[in-house]
Amino acid sequence: MIQFISLLFYFLFPSLIIYLCRRYSFMNKIGEILLLYIVGILLSNLLVFPLGFGDSLKGIQDALTSVTILLAFPMILFGCDFKNWKLKKAIIALCIGLVSVIAVDIIGYYIFNDNQTGFNKIAGLLVGVYTGGTPNLASLKIALNVDAETYIFVHTFDMIISFVYLVFLMAFGIKLFRTFLKRQQTTDNGQQTQPVETRQLHNKNEQEVIDTSETTGSRDVTPVASEPYSGIFTKKHFPKTLGAFALSILIVGVGMGVSFLVSGKIDDMLVLILTMTTLSIAASFLPFVRKMEKSYDAGMYLVLVFSLVVASMVDVTAIDYRAGINIIGYIAFVIFCSLILSILLSKIFKVDADTMVITSVALINSPLFVPMIAENMKNKKVIITGITIGVIGYAVGNYLGIIVSQLLK
Repeated sequence: MIQFISLLFYFLFPSLIIYLCRRYSFMNKIGEILLLYIVGILLSNLLVFPLGFGDSLKGIQDALTSVTILLAFPMILFGCDFKNWKLKKAIIALCIGLVSVIAVDIIGYYIFNDNQTGFNKIAGLLVGVYTGGTPNLASLKIALNVDAETYIFVHTFDMIISFVYLVFLMAFGIKLFRTFLKRQQTTDNGQQTQPVETRQLHNKNEQEVIDTSETTGSRDVTPVASEPYSGIFTKKHFPKTLGAFALSILIVGVGMGVSFLVSGKIDDMLVLILTMTTLSIAASFLPFVRKMEKSYDAGMYLVLVFSLVVASMVDVTAIDYRAGINIIGYIAFVIFCSLILSILLSKIFKVDADTMVITSVALINSPLFVPMIAENMKNKKVIITGITIGVIGYAVGNYLGIIVSQLLK
């Protein structure tokens, strides 16, 4: 019974949060995702509703975190315009992100190393996970022969501090960085563009972004949030949304098949995400897919479900904060100081704030979190840049982790 109630809660509660955000402006400023994080953690740890405890619920939570984000991934990409993607900007952002992580990781090694044997292996793990992701962390455990206790400790606090990092970005960081970087950039022909302007329209809850960063001498007006999630169940949109959902299932299935053929596992994240990304981008150019106007909203709703589930799995009482304080400090140092270095380098190389943030999220967290942050920024244009950078990070993370570990040995 509790499993059924949990499923209903996970899938229906985000709709209540959406309604409240549309109803109350102060909640809309906080944002749906951050509110769901807060609610999930409070409910789990205050035992108001036992979402975060019990083996029976853990299986449901694990399944939902995988299923929701994998199905959301293609549907979000269906709604993106890849014709206007800027390759040069993505390459510069990727180089800044990688250099920032590696440089800060090496500096942190000398700050936090207390002559602990094998601390260079921890440095390698952090480079791998913050240029790639959890699959790289697991691979490097084997490649660097890291003991199980150290691996579990690093992985646990990586998830906790990365979560804090995401909350910081959504609550304060994005607005702060947009002010510092002015949201200006240069086009591929080297001409300076005007800053992105955001204004609130007279119609309730409708917003548009006038983005001049993608054009020169003209304004490209792109609607970002005109009553999102509304109209999905209407006769006009519901059949198309079901079609997008079915196509997403097909792409996930093909991705798992390719993953099994290449690696012998259906959940090899590098192969799976590469395959899904390629097929989803290709599908976005098909005329009938372009007509699935609500596929992005449907995908983002699954991201909201994912956010609530992930937050409800955090048990703050089970953490041993005293053990390995140097490792905890090292992880926090790499995450936040690499972000600071990325800001400074982005200022020098004229990378706009949104691209800098989405690059940092793709590397520090994973490409799966890119749509979540893009939605929080109300900027769908950065999704392809973030996902591409994250996938490249998966590919190079193991190499960089091993190289840094050996250099510091």
